[in-house]
Amino acid sequence: MDAPAQVIENLTFDELRIGQRAQITRTLTMADIQAFALVSGDLNPAHLDREYAESTRFHGVIAHGMWAGALISSVLGTEFPGPGTIYVAQELRFHRPVRVGDTLTVSVTVAEKNEATRGVLLDCAVTNQHGEEVVSGRAEVRAPSQKVVRPRPPLPQMHLFDPEARLRAWVDTLSDQPPVPCAVVHPLDEASLRGALESGRQGLIQPVLVAPLGRLRVLAEQLQLDLGSAELVDVAHSHDAAERAASLAAGGQVQMLMKGSLHTDELMQAVLAQPRLRTGRRMSHVFRIDVPAYPKPLLVTDAAINIAPTLEDKADIVRNAVELAQALGVVRPRVALLSAIETVTPRIASTLDAAALCKMADRGQITGAVLDGPLAFDNAISAEAARIKGIESPVAGQADILVVPDLEAGNMLAKQLEYLAGASSCGVVLGARVPIALTSRADSAASRMASDRKSTRLNSSHSQQSRMPSSA
Repeated sequence: MDAPAQVIENLTFDELRIGQRAQITRTLTMADIQAFALVSGDLNPAHLDREYAESTRFHGVIAHGMWAGALISSVLGTEFPGPGTIYVAQELRFHRPVRVGDTLTVSVTVAEKNEATRGVLLDCAVTNQHGEEVVSGRAEVRAPSQKVVRPRPPLPQMHLFDPEARLRAWVDTLSDQPPVPCAVVHPLDEASLRGALESGRQGLIQPVLVAPLGRLRVLAEQLQLDLGSAELVDVAHSHDAAERAASLAAGGQVQMLMKGSLHTDELMQAVLAQPRLRTGRRMSHVFRIDVPAYPKPLLVTDAAINIAPTLEDKADIVRNAVELAQALGVVRPRVALLSAIETVTPRIASTLDAAALCKMADRGQITGAVLDGPLAFDNAISAEAARIKGIESPVAGQADILVVPDLEAGNMLAKQLEYLAGASSCGVVLGARVPIALTSRADSAASRMASDRKSTRLNSSHSQQSRMPSSA
């Protein structure tokens, strides 16, 4: 389809001739179907639910019939006759379904003119890329009497983003690993219990539910959830649950931990109290964040464990995040070391740390990644922002990992991306002998399931044996 003109110009009634024709082409995408459903409110599963659509006579998702009708309206209102046209009637017949990927040619031809009313009848035809007619009909309009030439009005950008669906799609790409035993610690709210059971149902984990069984069964009954084949471990309270789960992990009975409805410090203190869970590396937390306006997932670290990390701590934080990125398929991740500015100044300690970490990477003390910093957030994620500021960087605008100065900055950044930018997230703690899915109590069941999958992918990574810290 040709690029649209910078102006919109109509054809008046007097300029129209019998047989005169205009046409546009358009290729249907799934985003078109979703946008049409949002605007129209037509949520017919034949257009939006792939599983249902496969069971229909069309054997797959199809476009709304009126999507093609809207394309006809676009021609009439924008180009032929264009601005000033008044719709009187529209007759349509639908001959074939339109599927994602089909390219439609929409043709509108003048069939009749009425001098007295300025009425125009136009034959309408929509054909697909095979030349097959999918829609036909006739439109009746009143054509404009005066010439109109106007600048093409700007439209706001529309970003279609379904965080839950995108999260599920990512989880599906990681479904090649066998489920591992996972101790779900104190899952006594809906999100944590539902997330654990759903992860078990999908074969992501073998859930071991560590909680007061009386309360657990009452909750499951209230939510109409079947505890099924999940292993149940009875404990007295949340502290006891954390200690028992850590003990199970230390003894090799489970290969990962997942936080339920208890405070983070309860679980982490229990992990730290188990010498067999420690390694030579400091523990740190990584969020995987899927942001609608960014072309790939971001790993943000550390936003949950280390309050004011030292340079040595940050080196381990970077190493942990790099190994996670590699386990998730990023061979050589780009690491942006964030600060408020992108120049080194002694007055801002995080700029000094960033510069030192880059030099550590140069000397082989941090390997497997490309580091750059200090970088402000804008030039870390926008190549254009970096260009405007004259920054030449192999990381700017392409960051895979954002390393924040401290926990406060990281926590605020992660939550701002989620609540203001529509991002979806899941998280994991690295640095112990087992990965720990450290979800927020506000996280959805889907987010918890994604955290499980990320942890199981870590569990299968060859580098797992050398991972995770001795203190938090």
